Amino acid sequence: FLGASHGDEPQHSTANAPSRMPRPLTEDELKIFFEKLSKYIGRGIKTLLDPPNGPHCFRLHRDRVFYVSDLQMRSAAALPRDQLVGMGVTFGKFTKSKKFRLHVTCLDYIAQLAPYKVWVKPSAEQSFLYGNHVLKAGLGRITEDTPQNQGVVVLSMADVPLGFGVTAKSTAECRKLDPQAIVALHQADVGEYLRDEGALTG
Repeated sequence: FLGASHGDEPQHSTANAPSRMPRPLTEDELKIFFEKLSKYIGRGIKTLLDPPNGPHCFRLHRDRVFYVSDLQMRSAAALPRDQLVGMGVTFGKFTKSKKFRLHVTCLDYIAQLAPYKVWVKPSAEQSFLYGNHVLKAGLGRITEDTPQNQGVVVLSMADVPLGFGVTAKSTAECRKLDPQAIVALHQADVGEYLRDEGALTG
């Protein structure tokens, strides 16, 4: 995946580099980002980079990673530097310690490409949307053969994406759990658009 940036080679250093304009991710940044993303969608990253509607790429701007089309890149290049806040879809943000956190703003793409999913019962939806983990009592279904520590999309029983998380137990282990045991650790949910909008857009 590291070379798949459609004409833009990864940069090799970020030392004190200005971040006023979007730029390709460095090799180290790509590795960190793709490792986190592949935890949820695996080889679906290839589909993101070369979708049916034309080539796309990832760009870094103000510590945030944006998913943009070639057309959006050309449009952004015409804007004054101090007026560009973002472009395309935000996939997440690098922390000061250079860890990467996926944001709920990329949920639509992860939901389409994730092979492993967890469905929550209607009675457990609100709890998850307030940032809580998925418990066995609230588990409606889980993809067969889901391993432990696997990135999963969390959906309602009507297949509406609610967020994503990481499994605390495998599918087989879930069958033996107590009702209050954690099935999936919360990572992000659509309730953040109301609870923490500033962190997603600021």
